[in-house]
Amino acid sequence: MATTRYRRLLVPPKGSFFLFGVRGAGKSTWAREAFPDAHVVDLLDEAHHQALLASPGLLALEIGALPRDRVIVLDEVQRVPALLNEVHRAIEGARRRFVLLGSSARRLKTAQTNLLAGRATQQTMYPLVPAELGRDFALDRVLRFGSLPLVWQAEDPRATLDAYVQLYIREEIRAEALVRNLPGFLRFLPLAALFHGQVINLAGLARDAATARTTVEGYLGILQDTLLATLVPAFDARLRVRERRHPKLYWVDAGLVRAAKRQLGPLTAEERGPLLEGFVLTVLRAHNQGGELFDELAYWAPAEARQTEVDFLLRRGREYLALEIKSQARFSTVQLAGLRAVAGLPRLARRVLVYLGDRRLKTDDGIEVWPLDAFLGAVGGGRLWP
Repeated sequence: MATTRYRRLLVPPKGSFFLFGVRGAGKSTWAREAFPDAHVVDLLDEAHHQALLASPGLLALEIGALPRDRVIVLDEVQRVPALLNEVHRAIEGARRRFVLLGSSARRLKTAQTNLLAGRATQQTMYPLVPAELGRDFALDRVLRFGSLPLVWQAEDPRATLDAYVQLYIREEIRAEALVRNLPGFLRFLPLAALFHGQVINLAGLARDAATARTTVEGYLGILQDTLLATLVPAFDARLRVRERRHPKLYWVDAGLVRAAKRQLGPLTAEERGPLLEGFVLTVLRAHNQGGELFDELAYWAPAEARQTEVDFLLRRGREYLALEIKSQARFSTVQLAGLRAVAGLPRLARRVLVYLGDRRLKTDDGIEVWPLDAFLGAVGGGRLWP
């Protein structure tokens, strides 16, 4: 497959910033294009990495002769957390501008570096979304293999995904010593993939992985810190019902989910719903880099009614927007149960059901039914809110 350059949504912030994202998300490529004249310190270069690991002060010597206005890119900065002390001094003393790329915030946090105490903003690079792919976007392909640039542009996406999981375990987990019990983590990973789009049951997950509950909590933290997954909290609407309290787990990319559970064949009917939900969540987060789409995101569900929920409840200011995602191409009023149950939420500005059909509808009680294309257009065009 010929390599295609896609224009990413991310706009470089002013000043220094961190850019986090899973391996293969395109951080380095984006940085080269956004800052073509930057001085790059590549910590995947083993000789350079070892030298700076032994003596972080060498960074000051390396950049000392550079013009003051030259941007400095540190790639895979989590490999030498001590470099952030040098970065801090360069920002404060010489007003240097840094672009700090990383595939994990875990070692930076555990090293108590405090991520420069607010002197550098934080951004995230997500897998390619439809607004970036343009005419190349194909939903079935995204749900089957995901849309990480590394995989999207590979000649053999299936083989690339298989290798990706092994690379993740080798480079992120084993090399960075993120877990003491590697066999336990290897048992946990495919089980966590099975929980994609579901409420996390820590006790059940720990039992299936044959490890302690506290260990599983730590493993979930690793998935979040290495940007593979996120936990969506339950929203407490207090609508005269007892509501669920446990978070839902979503992986950042459908291909990574399927590779982790070693299921890269044709999509099954059971997979499509959770994978579509996860895809929509990634689209929402990618378009929210500037914070204009929503301030907080949660899901809502009554504890007793297992088939009644709202997939995503967005808050912007004091208003709310409820989203329900359905993988069916045919609309049915049964699909509206969650959106109707949440109708009593104060300041609920809009209720939208997104489905794979092609008709745009509106019910008598004000629920809007949008085809996926209409939803994607509304998110990309800033028209999601009324």
